[in-house]
Order: sequence, then structure tokens, then C-alpha cells
Amino acid sequence: MTPDAWITVAVLAATIVALVSERFPAAVVTLMAVITLFVTGVVDHFGAFGGLANPAPITIAALYVLAAGVETTGALSGLTERILGKDRPATSERRELVRICAPTAAASGLIANTPLVAMLAPRVEAWCRKTGRSASRYLMPLSYASVFGGVITVLGTSTNLTVNGLMTSAGMEPFGIFEFSAVGLAVAGSGVILLILVAPMLLPRRQGAGSRVNTIREFTIEMAVATGGPLDGATVEAGGLRHLRGVFLVEIQRRDHVIVPVAPDEILEPDDRLVFAGDIARIVDLQEMDGLTPVAQRHLAEPGAALRFFEAVVGPGLVGLNLREADFRNRYGAAVFAIHRAGERVGGKLGDVALRLGDVLVLVADRGFTRRWRDHDGLLLVSAFDASVPLRRQKAWIVQLTTLALVVSAAANIIDLTQAAILAAAALVVTGVLTVGEARDAIDLNTVLLVAFSFGLGEAVDASGLDTVLASATIDALDGFGKLGVLFGVLVATLLATELLSNNAAAILIFPIAVEVSSSAGVDIRAMAVAILIGASCSFLTPIGYQTNTLVYGMGGYRFSDFTRVGAPLTALAAIVATLTIPLVFPL
Repeated sequence: MTPDAWITVAVLAATIVALVSERFPAAVVTLMAVITLFVTGVVDHFGAFGGLANPAPITIAALYVLAAGVETTGALSGLTERILGKDRPATSERRELVRICAPTAAASGLIANTPLVAMLAPRVEAWCRKTGRSASRYLMPLSYASVFGGVITVLGTSTNLTVNGLMTSAGMEPFGIFEFSAVGLAVAGSGVILLILVAPMLLPRRQGAGSRVNTIREFTIEMAVATGGPLDGATVEAGGLRHLRGVFLVEIQRRDHVIVPVAPDEILEPDDRLVFAGDIARIVDLQEMDGLTPVAQRHLAEPGAALRFFEAVVGPGLVGLNLREADFRNRYGAAVFAIHRAGERVGGKLGDVALRLGDVLVLVADRGFTRRWRDHDGLLLVSAFDASVPLRRQKAWIVQLTTLALVVSAAANIIDLTQAAILAAAALVVTGVLTVGEARDAIDLNTVLLVAFSFGLGEAVDASGLDTVLASATIDALDGFGKLGVLFGVLVATLLATELLSNNAAAILIFPIAVEVSSSAGVDIRAMAVAILIGASCSFLTPIGYQTNTLVYGMGGYRFSDFTRVGAPLTALAAIVATLTIPLVFPL
């Protein structure tokens, strides 16, 4: 090997050790590796940093913004409610896994799976919490289903976009959105079926981090029945409001009279004010129920603004006043979402409640609320509350239309995928779905930069001649197994690499080797590229091999071995199905 190849091997080995140790951010590790290769002369400045101009990281960043729009407006909340059921009694776990895994895999084909799981996992966890189920039985299958769905189209995962970027850099035509969908559907379909069959047998019942915290404070909140919504004209029981776990429907305020107690056959009318009491975590979950609108948000002058939840304690300046007398909304620029009072339940309309010293308020306000009021005698201990942001349902249609336009325009080759993704992200900002700050915060900069800098590692493997050496060794090892054996070898090598590295880094490191193997063994490079993106995406053996696994690791209270036990048969199946179906679509 050349001196440059030895330097590349040393840098790659150090990079792998640093990434596995997780002591430093992956993007920082990769950047330092690329800088080392640049300083030692293995690659020039374009080879080291050209990934910053590659379409892949730009497209990934834009899709993160689109996913934030879906989350902020609750564009998928109606779908998730129909899938999970508002208060569906426990049935066969496999039937419930079908309801969760099949739609998740399908959605993951069009929405990048990492932000998709980031949106769905809290909803699944909340559903388990409300209905008394163990979240550990559903969160890992949710992650794995999204991983399987991610290989259906180019949009499904950042790895697919990274491979497309590598193909562009190598002078090849990138994949169309649905070009490898036949292979992806075979892998995803068989994988989801096996997942549904084995998960109930192999998954433990564990408690997530959130469920181990015992919240004893009871808050009271007012919700309004939306006119024309799914609860308008429904009974309390049919609307799923009768047996909410951790939340109790105290009374209904209808025009000038109060209905208490609330009978299960009571028919809900438009603008009814429903007073709930319960655990604050479950109180906040009510905002995601289709057909209910927090009364607090109706009082805000700018319902589409960038709002957050805050928690504050009533100080001397507000004692004895109710919210109307204090002119709370105009005075503080915030609306009271819920109230807690130690030792008793708060009754009646929240606006008429005389505040006492020490009452805890959950507020809806803009980001600057803490800075403005932290030292005021009316509110003490103002802090951001750890909960999802208030939903902006009135703009959900914009997100849905924008997503549809992106898929159709890119699939029909009207415009390039990167251009379509950038336009979609810009549209959400221009229409006020997201503020500029929210769009910026939505982008996972660590992932975007990791992808961008990883291109430098791939360039070093190519420029140093290391790809030729490794390709020759691969062909020698697989001699006698034919082209199918070579394809299988590249796929398995990628599967192993992605368990040690990130999925994107694994794809970038294996790709130049696969190009050389393809040229030497006479295997179609597009078939090899599909094997790489499937191998890099189908990471099931560890919680660190793929971002979605990491997301649910703590939420489900899993142990490291839980992933290996469930993931082993899924990994084997993905490798076998992909190896058999790729040649049918991309002849070797």
C-alpha cells in the first residue's frame, strides 16, 4: 500500500474508535479526521470539504424543517389517533403492532425516518401511558418499522440521500424517488411481518425513564369542543373522554350552566368548555386530541406565533385576583393553560379563580417570556416547561399540501429533489408555519455536518488507493461465489460497518470500495449502491447503530441486549431478501 493509504487506514481506525466511544460528537470526530487527511496531503481542499456543497446534506437539512412543520401543526396527529385509538382496550399485541408498524413503515417511505420517529415515539408513549400498556413493547417495533420503511424510497432516510450524493460525485445518475422501491418493499414487507411475529415473544416489559417519575400534582385545564370536529355531536363515551388514564373530566360548562357530574351518554355541543383535572403530563397530551382546543390558545392574539409552555408560581403581586381582574393576557402576554393548587382541586372557569400564593400556572407564551418576567413579584420561579409546544392546527393543511407537492414534483422529475426540498422548507417559513428560528432549530446540525464531512473520508479512501486494495481482498475472499456472492459480501460489510459507525458514515466508507469491486468483478454499480443503502439503513443489532434506535432506547427503558435479541433475525432476513431481490430489479 502507498503511504497515503496507510495514513488513511490509521485515520479511519482512530475515527471508528472515537465514534464507538461516543465521547465526542460524531460531526466533530469526522471533521478532525478530514482535517488530518487534508493537512497530511491525502486529499486536497475540495476532496476534504467538497461535501459541504453536495446536495445530500442540503436536502437532509430541508427535510428536517419539513418534519418540524408536521410536528408543530399536528399534521399527523389525526392519523396517529385513528391508528392508536383514543381509548382502545387492550387486544392482541400483534394486532396492535400491525396498527403501529404498517402505517409507520409506509409513512417512513416519504418522511425521513429519524424525524418521523421523533414525532411518533412521544405519541406512542403517551398512548401507552393513558391505556396502561408497557411502552417497551411498542417503541422498538416503531423504530424498526421506520427503518424498514426508510428503504422504500429515496426520501425515506438520510442514508439514501447520502448514497445519491455519492453517485452524483462519482459522475453517475442518482436514483429516482421510486427507482429501488420494488426491492425496498420486499425488504420492508417481509421485515415488518417478521417483526410483528417475533416482537411479542422477545421484547421485555420495562419501564421508561418518564414512567418511573411519579408526578403527584393535579392540574386543572379547560378545553373547548371544536365546531364541526369529531367530538361535535358525539357522546362523552363515544368521544373517548370517559376513561382517560390519569385525567378526569370534572364538568362541562355550557353557556350559562354547568353540567356536573358528567354522564357517559352526555352529548357534546360546539363550544362546550370541558374542565379536566389530572397529571400535568397527561393534561398536556389533551391538546393533541382532535376536536379539542385549549381555551388558553383561543385568547392569544397571535395563535400562529412561536409559542412554548412555561411553568410559574403565583407571587404576592397576583394574590386575591382572578385572571380577568389581573388582565393576565394583556399584562403578561401569556395565557393560562392549567392551574395547580396544593391540597385541593381548582373548580369553575379558570378565568374566575381567585389566585393564591403558591398556585402553579402552566402558561402558553412566546420564547421571551422567561426573560421578561423572571424577576416580577407577580410570578415566581418562571421556567420553560418540559412539554411539547402548543399545536398550530390551523396551518396543518399547508404542511400536508407542501409535502404532497414535494413528492409529486420530485417523482415526476419536474424539479430536482434538492430544489423541491428547499422550496418546501422555505414555503413553511414564508407561510408562517415555522419561524426562522424554529426552522433553524429543527435542523439536526450534527447529522448534517456528519454527512458533509464524511464525504472527505470516502474521497481519501479513493484518492489513496485504499479502495483498490480492499476491493481486491474482497474479490479474492469471495472468489467462487460469483456476482451474487460479491453483492452479498458488500451488503454484509455495510451491515457490520453501520453497527460500529453511523449509517451515513458506513455508506460513505463502503461506497468507493464497492465502486472498485463493481469494476473488477463486473457487477452493476447501481445494484451495489442499493445493497449499500439497505445495509447501512437496516441497523437492528444495537441502540447506537441507527438514530431511531437511540431515540427510543431511554424512552422504552431498554437494555443494550434487547436490541441484539430482537434485531438478529431481522438483520439476517434483510440481508437474504435484499440479496435475492436486487438482481431481479438491477441485473448484475
